[in-house]
Amino acid sequence: MSMAPPRIFDRAAYRARRRRAALSGGDVFLAEEAAAQIAFRAAAVNRRFQRALDIHSRERLFPLLQPLAQSWVRTGFAADAPNVIADEEALPFADGSFDLIISVLSLQSANDLPGALVQIRRALKPDGLFLGAMFGGDSLSELRLSFAAAEEAILGGTSPRVAPFADVRDIGGLLQRAGFALPVADVERTTVEYRELTRLFDDLRALGETNVLANRRKASLSRRIVQGLVREYAARFESESGTFPATFDIVYLAGWAPHASQQKPLAPGSAQSKLADALGTIERSAGDKVPRQARKD
Repeated sequence: MSMAPPRIFDRAAYRARRRRAALSGGDVFLAEEAAAQIAFRAAAVNRRFQRALDIHSRERLFPLLQPLAQSWVRTGFAADAPNVIADEEALPFADGSFDLIISVLSLQSANDLPGALVQIRRALKPDGLFLGAMFGGDSLSELRLSFAAAEEAILGGTSPRVAPFADVRDIGGLLQRAGFALPVADVERTTVEYRELTRLFDDLRALGETNVLANRRKASLSRRIVQGLVREYAARFESESGTFPATFDIVYLAGWAPHASQQKPLAPGSAQSKLADALGTIERSAGDKVPRQARKD
């Protein structure tokens, strides 16, 4: 009997934040950067994709993605004007429906990321490609530490304010577990310098990526906490020029649905030449003692 995934994120709150963000028209430069990078990586593949699925990418990003395939289906929330209103944790598509699937800055708020990746892989045709981007690594580490320090000093304890982010190595492992062939996960870091910390909050609201942790404190931030946050952030991270740096690690994912034509690693012992020959060294069995050479001064 399989266990249900832990409820880390309040998905209803996330949908509401994303809908509100889509209507606000705020700056989503980080999402635009990720979409442009996804488009660049997809264009580097020597293939014309026919039928593609865009999972929850923001509507204003779609012009960057649209040239990658002949026809598209878009899932999302109502305000994103999708073809299908759906949750990425329960994709309503038959196996083998698409030869390209893309997700830009949405999967980081999935409670069941392994399950979502399995569904994406199943929805791909054999030799179909998945490309994704999600926040990970040390994203918002400055904000997390400053919040914790401010609440500890003022309230004597902390509450969850910034979501946990998966490490790039863990995400790469999840791609393998989901059954993707030739999986790749890499991370690119963007450090944004803010003149005022409130601008960071504005950018997070514009993305719909404010706090939706299931066990978050529901009350609004008090003025004391906000003032303490700014004080701690400045003491720990303010630059010499008076700006507040914020780290965003975007993890890029790539994987193929398995197909017989894809390259496969060689079986152990099938190599036609020895590594020692290529390196110009002497091959020795495990446990052999290597003769010591005289030291030359």
